Amino acid sequence: MSYVNHMAKELNCKIVYYGPGLCGKTTNLQFIFGQTKNDARGKLISLATETERTLFFDFLPIDLGVVRGFKVRFHIYTVPGQVFYDASRKLVLRGADGVIFVADSQPSRIEANIESVENLAQNLTDTGSALDKIPYIIQYNKRDLPEVASIQDLRAELNPLGVPEFEASAHKGVGVFDTLKALSKQVLQRLAKSDPT
Repeated sequence: MSYVNHMAKELNCKIVYYGPGLCGKTTNLQFIFGQTKNDARGKLISLATETERTLFFDFLPIDLGVVRGFKVRFHIYTVPGQVFYDASRKLVLRGADGVIFVADSQPSRIEANIESVENLAQNLTDTGSALDKIPYIIQYNKRDLPEVASIQDLRAELNPLGVPEFEASAHKGVGVFDTLKALSKQVLQRLAKSDPT
């Protein structure tokens, strides 16, 4: 749920990047951070294991200007990709205004993608939400690799709801902002309908 600070005239929204381990969630955030002006972003906070995987979350507040007199700030998080950090995944997911599922396009990672999207659906249910009740987008990452599953195969396995989807190469920056902008637009449209101010 978005948080409105009437005193500061600020609207805070939470976006969560979800997906299997090493799919590119953190790489998305690092690219966004690197391409965002200093005065429009906060610090990128990353908690990682010895193997450089995200253990808990990355957090990157981005200022998106003013809507109806309120300064809009997106707080962007990633969840840990490893299944055994499920409690942390739920904690990060709680109160999300929108979710980007980052799928690894490699054929060998199809099962990990399926397991992760099923876990996302279950964790949303456990936190009082659902995939069809929240702004939700799928990013098919690592499209630059020599061996990738077809978009049709990925769509059949991961996108039965027919939500917006984007091809990406996060480490090259391809599709990163397209994905974020599309979800941000969905979140803001939803907030405008509910009129949180």
